[in-house]
Amino acid sequence: MKILITGGAGFIGSNFIHLLLKETSHQIINLDALTYAGNLENLKEIENHPRYQFIKGDICNPELVEEILSSGVEAVVNFAAESHVDRSILEPQNFLQTNFFGTAVLLESARRHPLKVFLQVSTDEVYGPIMEGFADENYPLNPSSPYSASKASADLLCLAYHHTYQVPVMIARLSNNYGPYQFPEKLIPLFITNALENQPLPLYGDGLYVRDWLYVEDACQALLLILEEGKIGEVYNVGGGELKTNLEVTELILKTLGKPRSLIQFVKDRPGHDRRYALNSEKIKTQLGFEPSVNFEEGLKRTIKWYQENQSWWKRIKTGEYLEYYQRQYGSRLKKK
Repeated sequence: MKILITGGAGFIGSNFIHLLLKETSHQIINLDALTYAGNLENLKEIENHPRYQFIKGDICNPELVEEILSSGVEAVVNFAAESHVDRSILEPQNFLQTNFFGTAVLLESARRHPLKVFLQVSTDEVYGPIMEGFADENYPLNPSSPYSASKASADLLCLAYHHTYQVPVMIARLSNNYGPYQFPEKLIPLFITNALENQPLPLYGDGLYVRDWLYVEDACQALLLILEEGKIGEVYNVGGGELKTNLEVTELILKTLGKPRSLIQFVKDRPGHDRRYALNSEKIKTQLGFEPSVNFEEGLKRTIKWYQENQSWWKRIKTGEYLEYYQRQYGSRLKKK
């Protein structure tokens, strides 16, 4: 099958491409605009693979999307998104443009082509804060941030295109992913890399915000299962079943690295911070047989080891060197944040 992966130079997308090339015979086109979190170093070892092609471009470009889908693409997996909540509070328009309008461009082109699957990669944040219990796929959408609102809007548009135009849509709503290649602005890679440099770990509020953690390799296995065996028109929650407070995660990172708790620095909370996310993932377990294979403690150890062994990767990112490199390679689209 010929698959268009959008946002494949990002964290989950690049891990998914590695999985596809390792475990399947699918052909892959990776369309990525290479904004600040898109990094081709994530895919360096497979850049010349015979079943892999990279195209630099934006999903908001209708002509480019139409040209790619006209080349015999049979499936689309849409990872392309602005995904950092803090940035969405500061720059909401960027999130609406990519996450909603970009998805609309993909769907509009998809309805003109005989695709087998259009898999929208979404987030548990569309459900908003779950103060008690767990959110299943029928739980009301209640997004709190510009980021989660843009993703919830895209989900609804996907379902509308399935209902109205029979676009073969499926949606995967993932809980918090972590693992190799994650851009060091998110909690786990930021805190690992700061701790390795003996820098403060800035923890919002009281640190008691609860998230459901899912190791990225498990997330990618779930996405592959949905892609190949999921039912068209369905939504699948994909959680790790590992609910931890941010403080617990922070303390475990410091303990694993042998760093002092004094590195924790409690900082002013961000606006609209959701207290707790919690997914009910029984549907994908009972219907498709998926269960995560990596528990949080093991996944965190693997993640810490990866950042320890790949310091040149994240140090270039944190100093901005990679942005200067891509400026030279791909022009002025990239802007230093």
